[in-house]
Amino acid sequence: MNPSELSLLVVEPSDLQRKIIIQGLKDQGITQVAEARNIVEAYASAKMHPRDLITSAMYFDDGDAIELLNKIRNTPTIADTPFMLVSSEHRRENLEELKQSGVIALLPKPFTKDHLTTAINTTIDLLSTDELELEYFDVHQVRVLLVDDSRLARNHIKRVLNNLGLLKITEAVDGSEAIALLEDNMFDLVVTDYNMPEVNGKALTRYIRNKSKQSHIPILMVTSESNDTHLANILTEGVTAMCDKPFEPEHVKKILYKILED
Repeated sequence: MNPSELSLLVVEPSDLQRKIIIQGLKDQGITQVAEARNIVEAYASAKMHPRDLITSAMYFDDGDAIELLNKIRNTPTIADTPFMLVSSEHRRENLEELKQSGVIALLPKPFTKDHLTTAINTTIDLLSTDELELEYFDVHQVRVLLVDDSRLARNHIKRVLNNLGLLKITEAVDGSEAIALLEDNMFDLVVTDYNMPEVNGKALTRYIRNKSKQSHIPILMVTSESNDTHLANILTEGVTAMCDKPFEPEHVKKILYKILED
């Protein structure tokens, strides 16, 4: 798929900002672009004409991007539409829910050409099937335990993993459910969120390494944490690899190839 084949919906209340975003998309070769100024217009447009990507501002006169994303994700015909935020918002607490909901990219205002190129490439990766080619595993037989308390995040990560050929995925809503599943099932890979209630990703990793019968299983930690000290502490628990939210397919592919082949 080429960028010129993509169909986008740009949701932005500012006429000037919409023009800037649309011009940036044109510079990427994308001309199939619809526009909306608020949540009502965006939702109606997305339902009538499903798009390959929705790019949204954070705040509108009738709500915010989280409300729009939830409406999209709860409408079956458009629930899987990739969603990207373009915003000057930088407060962690205001972005955390979007990160946990499976957005493909968080672009700053103003964004650079490289920012936009990365986001467009991520969209194409998400819409395409590009299976891992492994020497020691049949990728279709790799048994994955996916652990995340956010249904939206699980759906997004599962979609990325499926596109890479990882089809045998068992889901757990938190670390305690994951521990129960590990007691009765064998897995080849654990993909877990860090921030979860009760038993978080760090505690789950500690259990796997010290108490489970599968102590050597590779663990990929997915986190929106940005504190370097905190991340270093997570790594000391025995995590095999870490990646950020948003969960970028090409980056994840490289990580999985390394940890499964090693």
